Order: sequence, then structure tokens, then C-alpha cells
Amino acid sequence: MKVQEVIEVLERLASPSYAMNWDNVGLLAGRRDREVTGIYVGLDATEQVIEGAVSAGCNMLLTHHPLLFSPVKQVSDSDFVGNRLLTMIEHGISYYAMHTSYDSAPGCMADQAAAMLYIEDGEPLELVSGPGEPPCGIGKVGYLAKEITIDQLCARVKEKFRIPALKVFSAAGTDENGEQLRDRPLRRIAVSPGSGKSMIQLAIDAGAQALVTGDIGHHEGIDGAACGITVIDAGHYGLEHIFISHVAGYLREQLGKDVKIVEAEFCMPYRVV
Repeated sequence: MKVQEVIEVLERLASPSYAMNWDNVGLLAGRRDREVTGIYVGLDATEQVIEGAVSAGCNMLLTHHPLLFSPVKQVSDSDFVGNRLLTMIEHGISYYAMHTSYDSAPGCMADQAAAMLYIEDGEPLELVSGPGEPPCGIGKVGYLAKEITIDQLCARVKEKFRIPALKVFSAAGTDENGEQLRDRPLRRIAVSPGSGKSMIQLAIDAGAQALVTGDIGHHEGIDGAACGITVIDAGHYGLEHIFISHVAGYLREQLGKDVKIVEAEFCMPYRVV
């Protein structure tokens, strides 16, 4: 199977038309007419992931986040981007990234994350699809079958996404009935894997009582809590690593035994001490 044929399979899952205009998705390195015998799937094109692809004998690398994002003026071993590209080129590895195209496409990141949290009747937080198309986009907001507390929601996030710790911003104190605000029941929940600073206001506008996302700074968190929404920061990798198993499973179904599919190991890029 050729690289171009693999690309066609990937783009049936997540068309580049769903990507944001600032993004960089698609074939970022390699030749479309090369034969593919093994595909290595990871979240980021780190040195460890590229070494994993080499060790596994894979000649195509697929990641969620694109290694090439800003313009590159040279490809050499003088910086980490050039060095990683050289390693891939020297080992004949073709490299494809599917970033916001996968975030937005039906059945992909937003839908997968919402299903893991049992969010029903979901709608996109940020709509990407055009008129006449099924509604899809970045993030998802909807209802749980029954109310839960903030602590119960946090426990669910940690369990489902295998996360050791969370950062939670929620209103402190008590309500007019003397009940602790952090114990109030939640039912309308939003989730936006990745960097969610810009999603807080969208979640508030959508009537969400809590937003599960990543990369929340101090000011965004306390401002969100002041507006009445609980913001749960599960980390960027913490939520988006689901890309690996989902896309790898899809490729196994589509390609059968013709191409070896290898998943990068689950590995949090930081540790809590």
C-alpha cells in the first residue's frame, strides 16, 4: 500500500476540510508513492516517538500534533525540529499529521471524549461544519443521564483518561441555602480536549456547568469560576492521548493485515511530585 492510499483512508476519517485555517495538517514529510509496511501512531513527533517508529520497523509516522507548525528556514541537526526531520528522512519514514481536522471531524476527538464522559445529546462548542453538513466542531457540550458532583466528575475524568491528577477551578463558599458550592449537582457538561483557554466563554454561553479541558492558566481558571462554571484542567496530553488508540484501531479495521499498526505507549509528558 502506498503512502497516498493510506492518506486517502485517513482523510475519510478526518478530512483536512475540517481543519482550522491556521493549522498545518496532511503529509508533512515524505513521498506519496512510497510503499508503506508499518505505521506508528503517536500524539507528538517527539524523539522517543520517532525512535519508537524506527525500532518497530515502521516507515510511516502518524501524529495528532504537527511537528512543523511555523515556517522552517533550514533542516539541519542544529535544532530539535530539523534533527527529528532528518532522523525520519534518513530512515525513510513518511510523516502525516491530523490535528484540528481530527479534533473537529464527526466521530473523532470531540465525540470520543464526550462518549467517555457519558455526555449525551451533544453539540459542538465551536462549530466548524458548513450549512447542510452534520454539525461538528471543536469540543462538545451536552447532558449527563443523571446529576453528579464536581468530585464525582473529577473521579470519572481521572478514571476514563488514566490521569493521575487534575487542576480544578470552582466557586468557593456556600449558596443562599448554606450548601457548599463545590457540592452542587452538575448535569450539563462540556469537554474540549487540548488547549481550552478560549473555550471557557463558549462553554458558559452554552449553559455548561463544568468544562473539562487542558492548558488552563491561573487567570482563566479563576475568571471562569467567578462566572459560575467549574473548569477542570486535565492536561493537554491527558485528554488527547485517546487519539492514539482510536486512530490505530481505525487503521487496523481499514487496512487489515496488509500494514502493521503500532501504537506509541501511554506516557504522560510530566509527573506530579
